[in-house]
Amino acid sequence: MTAAARPPLRVVLADDERMVRTALRVILEAEPDLEVVGEAATGAEAVPLVRTLAPDVVLMDVRMPGIDGIRATEQIVAALAEPPRILVVTTFENDAYVYDALRAGAAGFLLKRAEPEELIGAVRLVARGDSLLFPAAVRALAASHAPGGRGPAAPWVARLTEREAGVLRLMATGLSNQEMSERLGVGPQTVKTHVAAVLAKTGSRDRTQAVIAAYEGGFMKKD
Repeated sequence: MTAAARPPLRVVLADDERMVRTALRVILEAEPDLEVVGEAATGAEAVPLVRTLAPDVVLMDVRMPGIDGIRATEQIVAALAEPPRILVVTTFENDAYVYDALRAGAAGFLLKRAEPEELIGAVRLVARGDSLLFPAAVRALAASHAPGGRGPAAPWVARLTEREAGVLRLMATGLSNQEMSERLGVGPQTVKTHVAAVLAKTGSRDRTQAVIAAYEGGFMKKD
């Protein structure tokens, strides 16, 4: 199927501010490959809506009344065998809620002040299975939750090969597979294989969760 023949990516918007949802809809639906199929004003509305509509991507506000974006993300990921990719939306880069949302299974986060092209690119990025990493912000969030002292590392750390350990460190800097391929001097498929092994050994769904696991598991240390 050619790019032109592919159906548009289906997006659900979850935000308690109607004006925000309207602005997001206008931006996204100006693109021929994106379609907003539903809107929710609360997490309680978002969960059943996502189960019914089966979108490709959900833009999830972190702070909503009642069931917030974190709990809604947890419920969606737990309820569906193949959950949509979830982008949490926040006002501040250091929002502690973002960390919890990433741990709950969100594919990444987006700032509300992001430019339209950043929003569009983020939706396309996570829809194809990548994670939206803002390396400095994710590292800061993860490091702030890392255990202090010299406690034992998580058991999975000892199971990493030397190359897998190197790949995980590069993942934490936000490098793409292609960039890691160039840095390591190996083919992209080899990098993809190592990334898959890292995800499996850390018990992570995606690269973002692997970076969090690296800090929480004692593999990466606080700066």
